[in-house]
Amino acid sequence: MKPSGRPRGVEVWLRYAAGRAGVPHRRSFEAWVAAALRGAGRTRPAGVAILVADEPAAREFNRRYRGRKRATNVLSFPADPLPDGDARAIGDIVLCAPVVAREAREQGKPVRDHYAHLTVHGVLHLLGHEHEVEADAERMEALERRILARLGIRDPYAVDA
Repeated sequence: MKPSGRPRGVEVWLRYAAGRAGVPHRRSFEAWVAAALRGAGRTRPAGVAILVADEPAAREFNRRYRGRKRATNVLSFPADPLPDGDARAIGDIVLCAPVVAREAREQGKPVRDHYAHLTVHGVLHLLGHEHEVEADAERMEALERRILARLGIRDPYAVDA
């Protein structure tokens, strides 16, 4: 750990565009990004920009970049490689605070755990993981489960009876 408490080699640029009420602290996002990078085998330094957005902004991102008319919980935008080969900035993540809070409530899970899951999920997308094909989805979900378990967070895909 660096003296600032930030995980070594991890940079998180965090912007709160939806207010901070109910949103985890920067250090939590840094820890989750670092865990996702480690869990995916990334050893080089990496930076991720995270925007915590309100519903209108998240809806506009989803409309503009995915052609969908609703706000979604998380969007990921992998960075294009820089001409000098510097690959530290791996991309941007948009988290919709109201959707995250609503889903956590509906699923009966702590909001903080849901933010952790969606942050890990977003980072894995930035690293090239996908879930459009069933086999890819199974691999990605298994990786998410392992990473979250190491953070002490229960399986986000478990269905309670």
